[in-house]
Amino acid sequence: MELLPLGKIQTYMSELKGWALEGSAIMKEFSFVDFKASIEFLNKIAEIAEKHNHHPEMIINYGNVRLILTTHEKKGLTEKDFELAKEIDTL
Repeated sequence: MELLPLGKIQTYMSELKGWALEGSAIMKEFSFVDFKASIEFLNKIAEIAEKHNHHPEMIINYGNVRLILTTHEKKGLTEKDFELAKEIDTL
């Protein structure tokens, strides 16, 4: 999988809702009513990440979850990041 050029990244970003470009990654924040709901959401993401063999950085703070996607071995964004983001958005 190759790094995406900026034009392709911009195209993919326009297809996502609520994700932001942050350096060489994409990021989205989610809010939940409590810690338990946040953990349940993270568990669903873990299943999707395992299926894709692509694992996001997940930061949890009580009812807030921040996801950061990048392809570490490529040191930037690839199609894998956007595929995972799209599937996360179906939750």
